[in-house]
Amino acid sequence: MNKWDSRFMEMAHVIATWTSCNTPGRAIGCVIVKDKRIMTTGYNGAPAGLKTCRERGECLRRKLGIASGTRAEVCYAIHAEQNAIIQAAKLGVSIDGATLYCTHQPCSVCARMIINAGIKRVVYQEGYPDDFTLELFGEAGILLERFDPETAPPTA
Repeated sequence: MNKWDSRFMEMAHVIATWTSCNTPGRAIGCVIVKDKRIMTTGYNGAPAGLKTCRERGECLRRKLGIASGTRAEVCYAIHAEQNAIIQAAKLGVSIDGATLYCTHQPCSVCARMIINAGIKRVVYQEGYPDDFTLELFGEAGILLERFDPETAPPTA
């Protein structure tokens, strides 16, 4: 890890504050970087034009008793990594060969998108209960690194 990793992880945490998810501990932010430049960002939230969980006043997953790390398709929100990749496609920004910084380890659905987008390195801070991601990244040769704020160099 280097000071750039610290800077971009700090930015991912700022982006996470934009979430429209109302589940405690589920504010997730993502920054995709290439050559020390931010290409796109994403946070978990409802698709454009749809009511957010905050606006609905409930979390559908919590209401249905769905455990974290399972049945990702039953949710109003799109994951932060998905939003960042979609933003790149929408804006015509190449993220091939980029590094993705995320506050949490990607799920296996996001992992498959990350692989196909050509992202080569993923840096995350918090774990996520989806070991299949580790298998997918290992097979695809994606470098997965856990960011430890206690041992990370300062950003200044």
